[in-house]
Amino acid sequence: MAIEFAEYQVSVDLFITTQSYVDITSLSVVPRTTGGQVYYYYPFSALSDPAKLYNDLRWNVTRPQGFEAVMRVRCSQGIQVQEYSGNFCKRIPTDVDLPAIDCDKAIMVTLKHDDKLQEGTECAFQCALLYTTVYGQRRIRVSTLSLPCTSILSNLFRSADLDAQFSCILKQAANEIPLAPLAQVRDQATSVCVNILCSYRKFCATVSSAGQLILPEALKLLPLYILALLKSSGLRSDGRIDDMSFWINYVSPLPTPLVIPLVYPRMIGIHDLDEKDSESNDSIIPTSIPLSSQNVVDEGVYLLENGIECLIYAGESVQPNILQKLFSISSVAEISNQFVLQQLDNPLSKKLNAIVNEIRRQRCSYLRLRFCRNGDPSGAAFFSYLVEDKIGNTPTYVEYLIHIHRQIQNKMP
Repeated sequence: MAIEFAEYQVSVDLFITTQSYVDITSLSVVPRTTGGQVYYYYPFSALSDPAKLYNDLRWNVTRPQGFEAVMRVRCSQGIQVQEYSGNFCKRIPTDVDLPAIDCDKAIMVTLKHDDKLQEGTECAFQCALLYTTVYGQRRIRVSTLSLPCTSILSNLFRSADLDAQFSCILKQAANEIPLAPLAQVRDQATSVCVNILCSYRKFCATVSSAGQLILPEALKLLPLYILALLKSSGLRSDGRIDDMSFWINYVSPLPTPLVIPLVYPRMIGIHDLDEKDSESNDSIIPTSIPLSSQNVVDEGVYLLENGIECLIYAGESVQPNILQKLFSISSVAEISNQFVLQQLDNPLSKKLNAIVNEIRRQRCSYLRLRFCRNGDPSGAAFFSYLVEDKIGNTPTYVEYLIHIHRQIQNKMP
């Protein structure tokens, strides 16, 4: 059925509102093959989720998009396209068929280096997309990129794009989940990190102590993001099957700017927004906090967002006047699980609403809001995102760096 839809240039988006298992693995085949996507609302709340559903539907039909598209990537001699990854139908090896393509979707192209490139020359890449606009006009968009060739690895590491590099690692891991045991997928992700850092130490780093972990400046956060990937919902052994399947489908067309926030969310303190007025920062959103429980105090209220949902966690000892200003309550216990954020007539509440609206604007998504408190499953869900801590059998960030360092030392001659 999916192939038949694609042949007739029909794109299918699936909106799932449920409180039980629905087998997303099977249901998602049609959206993935036809250039669509899966929207998943679990557990669906008739009180707090209609606004999210409405805004998702509205953005789905009003966002910039094209139809009946065909895409091809060409490269200079010595490099060839090895594989495409994303939500599309592929009927011939060289082209990607897209019944629909929009501004929220990306396609990963894996390239293969199969010949020697001349030092000092440039290598060209060209992406041609033929599509029909929403007004019925047939157009072609051509994007060309020309990059210098170098045999000096230090130049390569200096110019490395961490976001693009990690995006590829994440999507490759997601593609492997249905094909291999989760432990093997996690080991492969760590091996990629080790091999990159080992190459840098072997060929680029200056003479240093054997007990020191050497990280290239452009990729210094790669181990942190790999650790966050290992702790993500897609690679957890104790996760729900539907949650894992949705995660795989969400990752497949995910654009690069949204990749890192998915596994390493943004966390900010909102209990002290009034005190942050004096900070010399023009941004509506305050500076983010590292994802460690050491930075979460019982007197604080925190907002954590990953592009899909927005969690608001309140500690056990938050001052009643702060709760009153933010949520019009005097105790954390008064908050309902079906949480709807209201804008109250005070500066603190207005700032919180402005932050939430700005995050939704940045993510092009009306993020679901969940209130979390310590001592119940919602609190456990919040702390499961604090990836620098020890979660279950997974290591802390420091322990993972030590593990990476040992692996590199074992590879060195």
